[in-house]
Amino acid sequence: MDILRKAVRLAFILAGFLSLGLGVIGIFLPVIPTTPLLLLASYCFMRGSEKFEIWFKGTRIYKEHLEGFVKKREMTAKQKAVLLIFADCMIAIPFILTDSLILRVFLAIVVIYKYYYFFTKIKTVRPENNSQEA
Repeated sequence: MDILRKAVRLAFILAGFLSLGLGVIGIFLPVIPTTPLLLLASYCFMRGSEKFEIWFKGTRIYKEHLEGFVKKREMTAKQKAVLLIFADCMIAIPFILTDSLILRVFLAIVVIYKYYYFFTKIKTVRPENNSQEA
């Protein structure tokens, strides 16, 4: 069982670095969503290793793109827009590909709730600096 735990932790660490790498690329390429990938990296590091979690939370990338959301539940309008559009694209794929009315209604409810949550539960703030936020 100890071997299985170590393998799972290693998988989380590897997934954290993969997400971090893609998130960093997303800083420069607007097609790749930075914030969700960095949130995923944070989660993976938290589950994989306390040492990597502490390291990641000390990086400039974390402080610029996630710290406000994690600590204060706030995001810039651009961060919100990128997340919402990316999520809509991901939800549109099964919506288009399925013939199930029940699944389509469920996905529509998810989209409506997502917008409700982002506009009522997450504060919108102005960017603090001139760095690119996504």
